[in-house]
Amino acid sequence: MLCLCYAATRETGHGNGGTGGMRREALVYARMPFAVLAYLRAPRVADPIAEIRRQREQRETRFLETLRRVVFADAAHPYHGMFQSAGCRFGDLADAVRRDGVEATLEVLRREGVFLTHDEFKGRQPIIRSGRHLPADGASFSNPLVSGGFAGLSSGSRGKPVRTRQSVAFMRYCEAQQGLVWREFDLGGRAHAELRTILPSLRWLETSLGASRLGYRIDRWFPAAGPWWRTIHYRAATRLMVIVANLAGAALPHPTYLPPNDFLPVATWIARERANGVRCAVTGLMSPAVRVAGAALDHGLDIRGTVFLGAGEALTPAKRAVVESAGAEIYSRYHITEIGNIGHACRQMLAGNSVHVYTDSVAVIGHRRPARLSGVEVDSLLFTTLLPTAPRVLVNVEMEDSGVIGRTRCDCAFGRAGLSTVIHDVASFGKLTGHGVTLVGTDLVAILEDRLPARLGGRVGDFQLVERDTGRQTEVALRVSPRVGVSAETARRCFLGELRGQWGGKNAAGLWTHADAIDVVVAEPLAGATGKVLPLHLLGARRP
Repeated sequence: MLCLCYAATRETGHGNGGTGGMRREALVYARMPFAVLAYLRAPRVADPIAEIRRQREQRETRFLETLRRVVFADAAHPYHGMFQSAGCRFGDLADAVRRDGVEATLEVLRREGVFLTHDEFKGRQPIIRSGRHLPADGASFSNPLVSGGFAGLSSGSRGKPVRTRQSVAFMRYCEAQQGLVWREFDLGGRAHAELRTILPSLRWLETSLGASRLGYRIDRWFPAAGPWWRTIHYRAATRLMVIVANLAGAALPHPTYLPPNDFLPVATWIARERANGVRCAVTGLMSPAVRVAGAALDHGLDIRGTVFLGAGEALTPAKRAVVESAGAEIYSRYHITEIGNIGHACRQMLAGNSVHVYTDSVAVIGHRRPARLSGVEVDSLLFTTLLPTAPRVLVNVEMEDSGVIGRTRCDCAFGRAGLSTVIHDVASFGKLTGHGVTLVGTDLVAILEDRLPARLGGRVGDFQLVERDTGRQTEVALRVSPRVGVSAETARRCFLGELRGQWGGKNAAGLWTHADAIDVVVAEPLAGATGKVLPLHLLGARRP
């Protein structure tokens, strides 16, 4: 949706690109008020369920027309070369889609080489099919059919930002999907709080503006923004956007910044609302949401009946148990910055990390393969965009997420809209995703195997990052071999300094520090069952 300056993240992204990056951000923020006004003045979606049903009925036709205009009409497009290597002309594709359906056709195309690995999509690896190199850069997969709206920055190859343009038409359509969520969880009858970060992330603005256009309201906003001296420009720009939106008729709350590693203010607000007979809902990142429930338990606050809608990382059984111990409920939301909304859980999904797939806007297939960072066999998910207004035109792109695809007959808002495809056990096997921050595993490996040994001493295998679920939040532990001969604090400072040098790493360091979610241990790295020491131990990669 309104994804601006997402720097290698799912839900957040404070980028750092030097003077050039600051100029790009300044230009984007200068134009943003006009995009906000254009969005607020656009016609509203009257009936979300009807809108999604219409798109589902036309998904094959619109998918084919988009590929015809964007891919098959451009001989230089990377996908054009893939289809050529697969011996597939547009007429062949159209016949297959009409005969077998989108997903069955995508399965065949993947086997014939029409797909993108995550590294190919990000530009970290060349695209080669049938011995032919297919040139591509950060703009190769942008949708040339869209214009206007929000021009933002997303992560690109080797830390370089990639421009993403999200049209007003795309954002309007996403309102229909947001409307399903509000109906399913009866959010209109609850006091609603946002638990997301400020600019350059725009998820808070997306949710608040969309809710306002749908006739709903966000009552409070509790971001973790980091020290004011590091984020003052983002705080100022955020305040400006809120003022502009409210002058245009929206009702957006100003931020109430959370103190470092303190989620008690949110729990206190919920308990106060409940004491007044008002039910609450909290939308935000998964680990911070669970930390709110933990704060309520620690301080004896009554938050029973609260609904948490979490995103950015997997909802594990341990996290669910903490929330349910506080008498609340928690559900998953699945969103990928480069693609958009993937799916959302319904109220009947009371176990596991499962979502209804927005098959109106994306198609998803699975491919069994070994995870490169662990060798464990996973069901890798491949995504294809279907909306003609989508920011990017993608066919079978891997995002290094896994899950089990199935079908359900569910009497919920999503089921009534025809969204019967579900994904169970969603997890990331190639990225670190704690607190909604997504850092690519290969970038972290470069820090662990190259830069830390160069600065601190030691060798490959002496530094290891372990992602772990403590129940109340996802944490990361940096294990440093004693043979390196450095203190935990020295290693911590060095690692965070290297991390901040990555595009998107600045935000990761800030959020992990704010939530006290990073630990450094002077101990030998963990070895796997075969004795092999991997630089990264990810939660999703350890999944059988």
